[in-house]
Amino acid sequence: MGFTLNLTEDGTITRPTLVPPPSDAHKYSRGHAMVWSGPPLHTGASRLAAQAALAVGAGLVTIIGERAALVEQAAHVTAIMLREADDALACIDRRVTALAIGPGAGAGIADIVCTLLKRGIPTVLDADAITAFAGDPARLFDHLCSDKVMTPHAGEFARLFPDIDLADRAAAALRAAERSGAVVLLKGPQTHIAAPDGRFAVNRHASPWLATAGSGDVLTGLICGLMAQGISAFDAACMGAWLHGDIGVRAGPGLTAEKMMDHIPLVLRGCLNDESADDTGPRT
Repeated sequence: MGFTLNLTEDGTITRPTLVPPPSDAHKYSRGHAMVWSGPPLHTGASRLAAQAALAVGAGLVTIIGERAALVEQAAHVTAIMLREADDALACIDRRVTALAIGPGAGAGIADIVCTLLKRGIPTVLDADAITAFAGDPARLFDHLCSDKVMTPHAGEFARLFPDIDLADRAAAALRAAERSGAVVLLKGPQTHIAAPDGRFAVNRHASPWLATAGSGDVLTGLICGLMAQGISAFDAACMGAWLHGDIGVRAGPGLTAEKMMDHIPLVLRGCLNDESADDTGPRT
């Protein structure tokens, strides 16, 4: 599939345009996303991210982690592959096109994050992968570049950028992106996305029904799945935020993170560059 980011003159993200994959597409041509598993009894967040990456169009998705965690994952997933992570991380080969780490990963994840970032693969960092560097953000920033995305909420943002005032969230995201060298997606009722080169966007298309446990893990997976398909970090962060918001708008009351997967096909169909698409969602 091919996605095109659409922005208004003031940087507001609007409905992306989706072109179906070519007739000769195969799973590897659609990208291979990998998600780092949480430890046993904490695997749900990484599983949500992996499921979202698959649903948004990545041709393959693999969860990697320790054997005990993968045994737990195996009881819940079918189309998602599982690979045990050895010390050399040999399972991350040249066919892997995007990584996600952080959801449910645990506080002691900093060394693994740095090792993964050295691979030079487009990567999404969320939750524990951000918090793990609260005492030494420079260590993380040394490994970041413009094909990396961080997705902090306000609390996580403050742990990495304690001196940046969040009163002006747009300016805060821009300063954080410039300092870190990565794309920064600052989550909130309006989500602000900034790139190190000064590009900026805001997603206003969202819903308070997204304020539910695991919703942010789904966002991480959406962005990772888009990046796996070759979409740049900034564009993937912007479109992931809009698609995530559209799920909330369409689903409404009673939405849970698990149910978000059921709405992704309808959200994508609403983006199709196809006059026959059944587009019932608001075009904002």
